[in-house]
Amino acid sequence: MATLTPSAQKVQDVLDRFALGHQVQELERSARSAAEAAAAVGCSVGQIAKSLVFRTEPSNRAVLVICSGSNRVDERKVADAVGETIRKADADFVRDATGFAIGGVPPVGHARPLEVFIDADMLAYPEIWAAAGNPNAVFRLTPAELVKITGGRVVAVQ
Repeated sequence: MATLTPSAQKVQDVLDRFALGHQVQELERSARSAAEAAAAVGCSVGQIAKSLVFRTEPSNRAVLVICSGSNRVDERKVADAVGETIRKADADFVRDATGFAIGGVPPVGHARPLEVFIDADMLAYPEIWAAAGNPNAVFRLTPAELVKITGGRVVAVQ
């Protein structure tokens, strides 16, 4: 197996602890956007698990929303689930909270614990793909495994 970049290896190490057999793949082309990722792995855009980080107000907590690549997050619905106003986080806040840059934020392996919400629409797919630490790294899993490894709460986000 090829050597992974440090950020992708960090994700692989976390995945290995779950012993579910997930393998990080680093692609030759970008998977930064849901459309790019879907084209790169040969799946529908809806099967891409977008990781979006929000900042709560006034408590300044990081919240991770894992959303189907074909959906747009309704911030009011997430705010209702969180119990606070939320705003999209800037790149510095995302890196500080997760340890990863925007475009490669995985669902696991973050710098600090995050409250996680999973788009209920993700459960309709037999398999999904998530980012794995950089814009070219992904891994395949099932929606049930996503819920298990993140401890996330399934909610309607659109």
